[in-house]
Amino acid sequence: MRYRKHIAVVLLAICTLLVATGCRDSRRIPMVNGHPQITIIVGGLEKVIYLPAMLTERLDGFARNGIDVKLIGQSSGSSAELALLTGEAQGVVGFYDHTIDMQSKDQCLRTVVQFADVPGEVELVSKADAESVTSPADFRGRKLGVTSFGSSTDFITQALAGQAGLKPADYSTVQAGAGQTFISAMNHDGIDAGMTTDPTVAQMVKSGEAKVLLDMRTEAGTRAALGGLYPASSLYMRCDMVDAHPDIVQKLADAFVQTLRWIKTHSAEDIAATMPPQYASGGKDLYIQSLRDSIGMFNGDGLMKPEGSQNVLNILGQYSRSVKPARDRIKLEETYTNEFVQRALDKRQ
Repeated sequence: MRYRKHIAVVLLAICTLLVATGCRDSRRIPMVNGHPQITIIVGGLEKVIYLPAMLTERLDGFARNGIDVKLIGQSSGSSAELALLTGEAQGVVGFYDHTIDMQSKDQCLRTVVQFADVPGEVELVSKADAESVTSPADFRGRKLGVTSFGSSTDFITQALAGQAGLKPADYSTVQAGAGQTFISAMNHDGIDAGMTTDPTVAQMVKSGEAKVLLDMRTEAGTRAALGGLYPASSLYMRCDMVDAHPDIVQKLADAFVQTLRWIKTHSAEDIAATMPPQYASGGKDLYIQSLRDSIGMFNGDGLMKPEGSQNVLNILGQYSRSVKPARDRIKLEETYTNEFVQRALDKRQ
């Protein structure tokens, strides 16, 4: 029921905004002084999994490639999708699985740069429950934290529980947010376990407040948990936007590929020194450790691996209420493209 309500709220919001904005062409990209003005929603600017967005800005990657990009932090994937659908933003840095989910709802989104082949997510269990919750099979009767309902962490949590033979009715899903909201939920018995990312993982593990139950920051950990790769952090856009502005999409791909290659040749210390100082609010050493634990997730080239996209569809097709009934009509080739990234890579050779 909560999913039907969630979808209804999103659709109502879309209708309201479309009425308010009239017949504005959502494919239009504003120009100022000859430079495209791009707004990109990021599903958490301070999260390490989305680090390439802010790092590209800090490295002047957007300006160097002739585009003016405004990054806006947003914790809700559904809100980011709404911004895309109404033309309030031209791109989202978020999880690839949203492109499949939205296609099941007859909306076309396409990933144009794939940052990572794995989720970069960690299932943490609270210190109080660590001895009794040792695998997803122990999720029965537990309160499990996700970023928000319908989020990628919600999809993956359903998959982990489902593979252990559990149904959604066997456990409670709690919208725990991220960062301090997540920490508070775990420390005040709001959740028994939950899915989150660095730097929150590093902070809670170091303090002893939680332990790592499943680590999907590595390929080995992701394959063990989800049966294969699960491409996650990416830049995706509306399909009609991609088709209407290939030159601008190419500039974005060039900028992000340059950043992904930069990450592979620099240390966690180098990255920490480049990022905004406030991102290390929990302490410089802790932030560097969180980077060291997670930066291996980035693939270095921006390419989508077909094996990964197929595994995402396999998982959503089993455990997503939206995708499951539409699985047989999902066209994966419309959910991503490697053409822009390949051109960017060719330029570097």
